[in-house]
Amino acid sequence: MKSKFPKQYVAAGSYVVSEAKDEILEAYLGSCLGVTLCDPTANVGGLIHLLLPEPISDEKPWRAESYATIGLPLFIQALCDAGAREKRLKACIAGGALVGPTLGQNLDLDIGGRTTEVVQTILRQKGIPVSKAETGGYFSCRLSLNLRTWKSVIQPIGHHTAPVSPKLRKPTLEEIDRMVHRVRPIPQIAFKILRMIHDSHYRMQDVAKDVRQDQIISARVIKLCNSAFVSPKNKIDSIDRALVILGEKLLLGLVVSASMESYFPESRRGYSLCKGGLYQHALGTARIAQELAKFTGVAPPDIAYTAGLLHDIGKVVLDQYVASAYPFFYRRTQMDGIDLCEAETEKFGITHAEAGERLADRWSLPETLTDTIRHHHNPEQSTVYPELTHLVYLADLLMSRFRAGHELECLNTDALAMRLQKVGLSQSQFPKIVDLIPRQVLDALLPETPNPLR
Repeated sequence: MKSKFPKQYVAAGSYVVSEAKDEILEAYLGSCLGVTLCDPTANVGGLIHLLLPEPISDEKPWRAESYATIGLPLFIQALCDAGAREKRLKACIAGGALVGPTLGQNLDLDIGGRTTEVVQTILRQKGIPVSKAETGGYFSCRLSLNLRTWKSVIQPIGHHTAPVSPKLRKPTLEEIDRMVHRVRPIPQIAFKILRMIHDSHYRMQDVAKDVRQDQIISARVIKLCNSAFVSPKNKIDSIDRALVILGEKLLLGLVVSASMESYFPESRRGYSLCKGGLYQHALGTARIAQELAKFTGVAPPDIAYTAGLLHDIGKVVLDQYVASAYPFFYRRTQMDGIDLCEAETEKFGITHAEAGERLADRWSLPETLTDTIRHHHNPEQSTVYPELTHLVYLADLLMSRFRAGHELECLNTDALAMRLQKVGLSQSQFPKIVDLIPRQVLDALLPETPNPLR
């Protein structure tokens, strides 16, 4: 029976400690690890959402709760400060999925496994029993804690048991092309900005004027500027104020982001695991790609942002077909660990990356974007801007594994070491790029709580 209690989302790198009340704490976990601890006698419990096993450097970490070695002891102490007794605590552990199905032997890449080991060691040293644990594998899950009953529940995200429609047939390429042509043209303001960013030539005064003249886009931009995704220190109430507070480069990316919001389906059918999931994944991938570009220096951050934003635009074309075959895609990607593009080829004969290329061609997007959209699952096949395509692949991977709950996704990681090298990174630096995920991406609330049972 579905609980009527309100829910509180616990973001990666944070914990919540509470007394008994009618509320449910929940975390959505891929390679991150979630831990609940409860002392029912004292009516105190909580949930921590861990990102990494330990800090990346000796410098003071930006958020201690992100790291198991220091975050879990802080969490336990906070529970004791709230009245719990350490010897009465009971734990539940979930998450810690592999970044990819073949990486279990590599300690630098098996972040979830290392975080799990650290947590188990700390709990064992403190004599805290683990009453339930589901870790590893490749699927994402939801860990929830009922603050009234102190019951912890682990459920897969997106699991769907309904049979595939027997009437489902493979769409023809002509039908795919018709779907591409049904997608309305990209807004002129977004198209103009994309061109200007890639040509490195624009007058910000002209851009701001165009945005102000479009009331719908202007309202969307201001809304996005004030969201958790940006987290401005001061409220932004106009395009001019956004320009002053955020700067030209960030504002340009947000204008394109706001312009594209209506293109991504709002429903929880198809690829999305929650309302607006495709758009939220696109925003997060854009921000991570931007940070990776700054860190590696192999591509301009503003171009990386737009490439990350548009990488999955082909899912708009195939979304209705995926909705009809959802159980197949869940089984192949979440249980079998098959790359999403491989599953799409099996079922449709075309991938979302190929459909995205067709849409990008119709929109006359810059060649660098079209190439990245086409090859973001297999970046070594990129011929126009391979470094950019590799950045977007890595951003997509980080978003899907460390910010779970938005969309159905699975990327092949067999060649991850080589793909890291393409942008000047080593396997030992993988935890570092996980640590680069912007706080705003981790903190942003899911637009609607994903239904774990779909």
